[in-house]
Amino acid sequence: MVRIAPSILSADFGKLAAEIADVEVGGADLLHLDVMDGHFVPNITFGPPLVKSVDGQTDLLLDCHLMITDPLAYVEGFAKAGADWISFHVEAAGTDPGRVVDRILELGVKPGIAINPDTTLHRLKPVLDRLHMVLAMTVFPGFGGQRFIPEVLPRIAELRDLGFEGEIEVDGGIDAKTAPLAAEAGATVLVAGSAVFGKSDRGQAIADIRNAANGLEGDVEA
Repeated sequence: MVRIAPSILSADFGKLAAEIADVEVGGADLLHLDVMDGHFVPNITFGPPLVKSVDGQTDLLLDCHLMITDPLAYVEGFAKAGADWISFHVEAAGTDPGRVVDRILELGVKPGIAINPDTTLHRLKPVLDRLHMVLAMTVFPGFGGQRFIPEVLPRIAELRDLGFEGEIEVDGGIDAKTAPLAAEAGATVLVAGSAVFGKSDRGQAIADIRNAANGLEGDVEA
């Protein structure tokens, strides 16, 4: 069964504790936290202090997606703040992403690597056997609410062909219409931002995405 990870980037930060509680009660499987530094991507979001605050508000796993330059310098801060999974961009890791993976493992956190739509999978090959997750971006990172890029989906099957047996997460433009495409391609975790937090009934939104992804019948909210 595909799991749903609402992205708090689309939540109302003025009432974040209530927003988190709403999706937790509504059936979210984990929370996705998009960390942007204004350098690797042209936007700025938040850092470890907010992750620590979120960790104090929920029992859900925290899936931290680092869209930052020099992730090796920052993974310890996010691990100590309460991240359960930490993914970083292979494009930001220089010639040796294995150093970052090893550091995340040393910190007792599950490592993941995110890969942009135009980056080839061969950059992941040296570390695939040490990854908990690969995050396949179906938009170019930096802003929420972008349109899904379906041309990315074949790389999910390619990951399996390379022998990767871990989680494959898809992030970008996920809703009840695109979720089945990602799930059919082999995704196991779907990140949804506005498709969850932009709805008045978050539990129904999560159920619609999950049911669509898992091929179950149910009303799909437009």
